[in-house]
Amino acid sequence: MSIGFWQIAIVVILVVLLFGRGKISSLMGDVAKGIKSFKKGMSSDPTDDSEPKNISDNQDSNNKE
Repeated sequence: MSIGFWQIAIVVILVVLLFGRGKISSLMGDVAKGIKSFKKGMSSDPTDDSEPKNISDNQDSNNKE
């Protein structure tokens, strides 16, 4: 059983009636901002840390106590 055009149309009409056009458009704007922010974060240089963290130093100091 596949989803037909009329079933999709009925669902879209119900969603528009429940939430209204203004709410749906603001929600889509928020989704677009999130996608842009995600892409910007993925494209930024991951070597922003000026000094790499050394975990073994912390373990040695914990063992000496």
